[in-house]
Amino acid sequence: MSRSAFHAGSWYTDQGSRLNKELTQWLDEVPPTTVDGVSIPVPGARAIIAPHAGYLYSGPAAAFAYKSINPDFVKRVFILGPSHHVRFSQCALSQCSQYETPLGNLILDTEIIEELKQTGHFETMTRDVDEEEHSIEMHLPYTYKILESKIDSIKIVPVLVGSLTADKEMFYGKLFAPYLADPSNLFIISSDFCHWGHRFSYTYYSTSSDSDGIYLSRRSDTSLTIPIYKSIENLDRKGMDVIEKINHKEFTSYLAKTKNTICGRHPIGVLLCAINALPNHNKNGLVDESQQPKIRFIHYAQSSHVKHEGDSSVSYASAYVYLP
Repeated sequence: MSRSAFHAGSWYTDQGSRLNKELTQWLDEVPPTTVDGVSIPVPGARAIIAPHAGYLYSGPAAAFAYKSINPDFVKRVFILGPSHHVRFSQCALSQCSQYETPLGNLILDTEIIEELKQTGHFETMTRDVDEEEHSIEMHLPYTYKILESKIDSIKIVPVLVGSLTADKEMFYGKLFAPYLADPSNLFIISSDFCHWGHRFSYTYYSTSSDSDGIYLSRRSDTSLTIPIYKSIENLDRKGMDVIEKINHKEFTSYLAKTKNTICGRHPIGVLLCAINALPNHNKNGLVDESQQPKIRFIHYAQSSHVKHEGDSSVSYASAYVYLP
């Protein structure tokens, strides 16, 4: 069974040559080093966090994460995306054998998918659910592009992540940890960041990342001391800082306090727990920091700058995950 490129022609172009040109342009625009001087591709980058909105909005931002990848080591790609349309409390796997993209088809690793199914902790997506969900699909063209030189030997494992409790994030983190530990596996964590505006039912506003916020209403006469878009950035960057600490408990607390509408919070939570479950992860601060896993965000953008309470925006953040 083949999954069609369901969102091609709407969320991104369905013309292969045009899509290839766009991806090439965005990847070429990524600087050769990060802001803190790390060379790109990043040595030891074995996972990324990247957005999944329409390419017009998130394509340039996602390029920063994908450019961080050195394709030489990659044989298999796990793509963990949140479920936007169907609510369930586990993770789900595809029943397809290949995923179509305008650039070419990606082959699923049916052996690993069956191995995961045998744990008894995964549901199976219907084809309709599989195709209607965009959080995984939006990473397929970039996956194909960045691994194009060896695409015939690449297999993917798409995982749709449901509305997990913190305990279930820990459970799936431990389950995926052995796969994350394998240096031939690349993990792609799909997530946009703050969805702000009345159409998202989220209008949190705070003057700093450390102060309590309020929710703006359509009739609010609140005096805004900083622009709304800056408040959104402060909110997102606080979350990014917590993620970089690889502290699952603190990330859960941050979400509970701010209610930030990070749609990939559960895939991110699973990633944090998987890193914490790695056998060489230092929990006591006794090992050389250079030999410890790290997450670093290298790009941040917003779909638009919200200046008025009736405006809206979605934020996009890209990160790489270094594993020694």
